[in-house]
Amino acid sequence: MNLSILLGMVGPWQIVIIAVIILLLFGGKKIPELMKGLGRGVKEFKEGINPDEEKEKEKEKENKE
Repeated sequence: MNLSILLGMVGPWQIVIIAVIILLLFGGKKIPELMKGLGRGVKEFKEGINPDEEKEKEKEKENKE
């Protein structure tokens, strides 16, 4: 089967069912910790891709002070 066909078949009810299963597996207290870790990972990934932009932002902050 083609992957695009499978991805096109995901509807709102399927997303709700997946969310409920994740909630049951990890529990309500663990999900915020998982999202925080995911956010940190994305931030580090972006910094790794564009390290020069982060340095420029830091320099701009220092110049404003």
